[in-house]
Amino acid sequence: MTIQKQKLESFLSINHDAVLSTTRSNGATQLSIVTVGFHNGGAIFTTTKSRAKFINLNRNQNCSLLISSSDWSPYVVLEGSATIFSDDTTDPKTLKEILRAAYKSAAGKEHPDWNEYDEAMKRDSRAAILVKADNIYGTL
Repeated sequence: MTIQKQKLESFLSINHDAVLSTTRSNGATQLSIVTVGFHNGGAIFTTTKSRAKFINLNRNQNCSLLISSSDWSPYVVLEGSATIFSDDTTDPKTLKEILRAAYKSAAGKEHPDWNEYDEAMKRDSRAAILVKADNIYGTL
C-alpha cells in the first residue's frame, strides 16, 4: 500500500518509535532503535557521530526506517536515503536549527532550555539524520 506524505506527517505527529536499517561494511544489516519526528517531508532523528548508524550512513546513505505505533500497528516504512547534518557537513547556525527541529518534532514540544540543549548537542557531537523516502508503505 502506497502512503501519501500528508498521511506520513499526521502519523509521525503522534508516533515516534522507529527501527532504522543501515548496511555494515561487510554487507550485513545493522538495526537501530531511534526516536523520530516529521521534518521537511521525511523523518528526522539525532545520533552521536560514534554510533554504528552514523558510520554506516556516512558510507552508504541508503536505509529503511520502520515507524510504528506502540503496539506495532499501524506502522509505516520509509525506504530511501539519509541526509546527514553534522559539524563536518553543516554550518553551525543551520546545524543548531536542524537539531532543534529534530527535538521539537520528536518531542512534540519546545525544549525548556534551548541553550542547555545546544550545549549538550555540541558536547555529545550529535548529528541530525533526515530520511527521505523513495518508497513509503505500511498499514495506515
